[in-house]
Amino acid sequence: MNIRDIPVRVIGPGSQPTGSDGEAITYMDMPSDMSTFVAPVMPEPEDVMLMDGAREAMDWLRSALDYYEAGGEPVLADLSALDEESRDVVNQILGEGEVSIVCDGQVRARTQESVLAGVWRTFFFDQDDRVVCDLLEVAETPKVIGFAAGSSGAVDTAADGVGAELANALPILVELQSQHDNYTQGGPPHSINLTLLPLSEPELEFIDQRLGRGPIDMLSRAYGKCEVISTEAADIWWVRYYNSMGVLILNTLEVVDVPNVVKAAPEDLADSAERLKEILEPYWPEVA
Repeated sequence: MNIRDIPVRVIGPGSQPTGSDGEAITYMDMPSDMSTFVAPVMPEPEDVMLMDGAREAMDWLRSALDYYEAGGEPVLADLSALDEESRDVVNQILGEGEVSIVCDGQVRARTQESVLAGVWRTFFFDQDDRVVCDLLEVAETPKVIGFAAGSSGAVDTAADGVGAELANALPILVELQSQHDNYTQGGPPHSINLTLLPLSEPELEFIDQRLGRGPIDMLSRAYGKCEVISTEAADIWWVRYYNSMGVLILNTLEVVDVPNVVKAAPEDLADSAERLKEILEPYWPEVA
């Protein structure tokens, strides 16, 4: 056979078949990135060896991670009195992890999970946006969530004046109130998947209006993005998942003390204890 007689199959853009309507077949884009652990950038060991404030803070953190029990109360240390050099080193060691939390209520605070899962840094602000307290915490979730989340125990389920165009929204509010009444702290969560329900935009807006907005907004950046927003009713949260292209793929309401998506798992906390020892070994062997 002559080489010219061998059939050639072209591949690449423009070579693929079209659909039945004549349009080119397209495929969903795959997620392009995922948050992964990156070791912090640290200064030279001789530059930090004599920084007593940073060494004491890391000694406390190592001990807190070693002895923390899953599900226990947050263990806290006040870093407000650290000198600037020690604070810079602590900042470099902790870095920024996957979860960020904003509290804008009677308590004003910003919390950032470190690169060590279950290790949190919370800054409290006064009305002039000045930092008044700098807390380091070891916990599944930081303490600020507990005392700053919604305080109301009731969901407005009144049907008076609600038109037929909002008929699908009222049963959801009734279900939330029923689950809220029966929920106990630490108990199993109850979730309503709004993505699967035939809800119009006005109905979603109506639910949002009835639940109100609480002071806590959380963002988890792991695989894609997840927003967790408190409502005025304690233990009721909006949880919205987005893919890596920013498209909403799951919209839920959860009755729970804190949604699991922002909690550090016990195995992650154990892993953080080992990672911290590896980070500290070149600088303070007696701490690691």
